[in-house]
Amino acid sequence: MLQSRALVIALILLLSTTLPEVHSKSIFEKDRRDWLVIPDAIAAYIYETVNKMSPKVGQFLVDAAQTPVVVVTRNFLIRETTKLSILAEQLMEKIKNLWYTKVLGY
Repeated sequence: MLQSRALVIALILLLSTTLPEVHSKSIFEKDRRDWLVIPDAIAAYIYETVNKMSPKVGQFLVDAAQTPVVVVTRNFLIRETTKLSILAEQLMEKIKNLWYTKVLGY
């Protein structure tokens, strides 16, 4: 019983977007800053599998994923990971610039 609740909670957190939105995103897109693309793709796969077996449970997952708590949590995670990604990109640019100017002498 506890395991099934944990599974439902994990699925709800993963399935927090609509399927067309997930399928329109490329996991390997170079300029992509949203680190939640892979969990979204996994959630879409899980939803499709569950929906084939039981459309009623699939609809429950969709409804649960659109609850305000899940949406707010997902938006927070997207915002914060985007900030971290931007900082990491800036750090990489500084390191690359330092490498070219100080080490290689360009």
